[in-house]
Amino acid sequence: MQSHEVLKQAADKIGVKALAATLKLSPALIYKWCQESDANDPDASGARNPLDRLADIVRETGDTAVANWICHEADGFFVANPVLSNPDIETELLSNTQQMVRSFSQLLLTVTKSIEDDGQIEPVEADRIRDAWELFKNTVESFTVACERGLFHESQKTRNGNG
Repeated sequence: MQSHEVLKQAADKIGVKALAATLKLSPALIYKWCQESDANDPDASGARNPLDRLADIVRETGDTAVANWICHEADGFFVANPVLSNPDIETELLSNTQQMVRSFSQLLLTVTKSIEDDGQIEPVEADRIRDAWELFKNTVESFTVACERGLFHESQKTRNGNG
């Protein structure tokens, strides 16, 4: 789905006029954001929208903090798609599985350290638990996406020794 389609779908939930009023912008601008924009096509009626601009920021800076912040605002979190770095599927699978176990162990260790001194979890300790939890979620989500993308699947040709 393209950015203007995402914005149109979101705006349609409450109405363009209501969204424009909330954002203190003109309904005409919101309508333009919800139309396709093409800098190379002078006849395109849409305007560059905030989603396109945010994507440019992430792409240009290489920093996913903007994406993570938006995900946090939506009560979620950002997980980058995994990159298979090792052509040896079995080694990569084992390495990823071990990373999940390490990450979960780190989470448990963080919780244990937080409660072992006084049986309570203080705000600073809760922040450490959140960090460990985010790392664990990211690790497991990356592994799951890699599985879904078939990154740990050998081709029949490879299994038969022909590749």
